[in-house]
Amino acid sequence: MSNIMDELAWRGTINQQTDAAGLKDYVTHHQIALYCGVDPTGDSLHVGHLVTFMILKRFQLQGHKPVIVIGGATGSIGDPSGKKSERVLQSMEQIRKNQAALTKQMERLFGTDNFEIVNNYDWLSQLDLLTFLRDYGKLFNVNNMLNKEIVASRLQVGISYTEFTYQILQAIDFLTLYRQHQVRLQIGGGDQWGNITAGIDLIHRLEGSDAPAFGLTIPLLLKADGTKFGKTEGGAVWLDPKKTSPYEFYQFWFNTDDRDVIKYLKYFTFLDQQQIQTLADQLATAPEKRVAQRTLAREVTRFVHGQTAVEQAEKISQALFADDFSSLTAAEIEQGFSNVPSVDYAGGPVNIVAFLVDATQIEPSRRQAREDIRNGAIYINGVRQQDVDFQVDPAQAFEGKFVIVRKGKKKYTLVRTTASLN
Repeated sequence: MSNIMDELAWRGTINQQTDAAGLKDYVTHHQIALYCGVDPTGDSLHVGHLVTFMILKRFQLQGHKPVIVIGGATGSIGDPSGKKSERVLQSMEQIRKNQAALTKQMERLFGTDNFEIVNNYDWLSQLDLLTFLRDYGKLFNVNNMLNKEIVASRLQVGISYTEFTYQILQAIDFLTLYRQHQVRLQIGGGDQWGNITAGIDLIHRLEGSDAPAFGLTIPLLLKADGTKFGKTEGGAVWLDPKKTSPYEFYQFWFNTDDRDVIKYLKYFTFLDQQQIQTLADQLATAPEKRVAQRTLAREVTRFVHGQTAVEQAEKISQALFADDFSSLTAAEIEQGFSNVPSVDYAGGPVNIVAFLVDATQIEPSRRQAREDIRNGAIYINGVRQQDVDFQVDPAQAFEGKFVIVRKGKKKYTLVRTTASLN
């Protein structure tokens, strides 16, 4: 597609725009800088952030310059958008730690060429109260601020003056970026519309009504069952591999509902229209092969974690499906079995009955343990054990760090040994 705005429209990633025709014309004739903001309220981004980041990346691939504002200042105050109550204020030390972690993640996604990360603490911390009130506060009408959805939705339960002023601070961000970094477009979630338009209004007041400043929001992404995208029973799906392992990350995408997978391919991959249509056709004719889901999982995992992580995730998936773990490393066992029950064991070789009952309490009694062993219901490291005199030796597999016990068809327990715990 010749114009990136046409591509974004085809992908379904545009919700609202302040001036659709003007923006399309502007990006046709100019290489622009564009930005979104991320408040350092945590030490990792999650998959919900990817919707906006994918748009920034698409612009970057066409020669435009993404800028990400880390809200070192606004993050210390709290954005009222989408919140029913006041945020808990974080210490500046924690904000700095979060900022360092987020910076590393975003550089992984965008590289360092034709990309910039800035911190709004650098300019907002320089504002004294009188300057804030005289130069900026005077330009904001309280009635208009109250009518913004981000404020209006909180009036029933109450909103502090601190959070009430958030939209002014974000408007100053856009103005500063417009002046100092030639940023012309701000992108955000639908709940940021009021903050984005406040920034454009401020730019037009101070730079002239014809100043090229634009805003765009992304749609709220819901799954086919009506629940919010990016949430699982275990909580958020993080970009930090220590919080969500690459295997779990891959599985999140691979388990996408048939009704959602084509939409996600448009949102979260760089596949073109023809490639996605081919996958849609395959989904319609052979959904059981899950080709679209596998492609989605590969593409997004590669973008966030790299090709090695894709290969490792697929290796673990294949081993678990085949119930054969012999080829997996201890690190891969850690990933693949992160969501199964686990127990600690600090001893050495031990009789299988004592191991199942006394050491790990996998079995409720010695009688039950013997019965299950003789009936072939117990597997140690993927191998069925029917000898009640068998010795379980933790040093035998997985670098001596784990023993995998399976009871019945799919009831796994990961036993963490002394080598794993040290």
